[in-house]
Amino acid sequence: MVEFGGWNMPVEYSGITDEHLAVRTAVGLFDVCHMGQIELAGPDALAAVQWISSNDASRLAMGQIQYSALTTAEGTFVDDILVYRMGEQHFMLVVNAGNIMKDHQWIVAKVAEQGGDVSVVNASSRYALVAIQGPIAERVLQTLTDIDLAAIRYYWFDHGEVAGVRVTVSRTGYTGEDGFEVFAPPAQVERVWDALLEAGAAHGIKPCGLGARDTLRLEASMRLCGSDMDEGTSVVEAGLSWIVGWKKDDFLGMERLRAQKAGSLERRLVGFEMRDRAIARHGHVVMDGEAPVGVVTSGTQTPYLKKSIGLAMVPLALSAFGTSLIIDIRGRRVAAEVVPEPFYKRSQSA
Repeated sequence: MVEFGGWNMPVEYSGITDEHLAVRTAVGLFDVCHMGQIELAGPDALAAVQWISSNDASRLAMGQIQYSALTTAEGTFVDDILVYRMGEQHFMLVVNAGNIMKDHQWIVAKVAEQGGDVSVVNASSRYALVAIQGPIAERVLQTLTDIDLAAIRYYWFDHGEVAGVRVTVSRTGYTGEDGFEVFAPPAQVERVWDALLEAGAAHGIKPCGLGARDTLRLEASMRLCGSDMDEGTSVVEAGLSWIVGWKKDDFLGMERLRAQKAGSLERRLVGFEMRDRAIARHGHVVMDGEAPVGVVTSGTQTPYLKKSIGLAMVPLALSAFGTSLIIDIRGRRVAAEVVPEPFYKRSQSA
């Protein structure tokens, strides 16, 4: 158990490799109650979400979700978020645990600057959240609910009951596998957790901790806020141009992001594989001759791919696929190569 974002969180239960492989081959269960929820409601809720976040929330139907970013005026990250359209004038933002208070204060301030009829509420205490992930996650969860899970498309959600508890179920997750996240009242989430473990026991379900969550998301090239991106990293530099609503009229950081897209970009996040026998970790330096030119933001030895992989922020000149990188690991210079992302992609999408 470790402190994480103000919470006591499990790093592992049966072991990171064991949990990682369970999610890739069968099913795993994550306690993600630490994630925060901020709700915006009112006639101008859509306008507020459009102003503070990078993606185009106007494209969301009710019941649909999108990955997005809270951006600064420089187009850098306050946080990466999921935007849920709960109703015509009601949105829920799922934010990272360590950023809940910061994000809430940021949103309140930016909405006030813009004006309009919208309420902003930190609703995190209303929700507990568990994630069931893996190729047979749907089969296990379906035994506990009357919700037609097969009808929920990727990045959509529905309401109903799981194990007799009123919940919201979304087809989302941060593992690169099919799966669902279940929002439940905090007083009843233990019932949902226990029911899922019991329903999945015959299929080898494993409770999973932060360690496997990290190796799984990196294998799928999913960014980690605070490591791969922060208030010094723009959305384009992070390789996430696809979460920018380029056709929106205006949003925080729009001008800089458009300039970077048009040709002013100087650096970007890339995926790499080690070519020498070594594991690059967060903070290791990328070298060009004797000059430090970049930094590893995430790195691990993956249990499923059995490769040493990572993400690194490098100059644009070193970002093309096939480019050789030299990484300084505690004084030892080791070779790596820029490769396409994601490192892992499941064979079938939901």
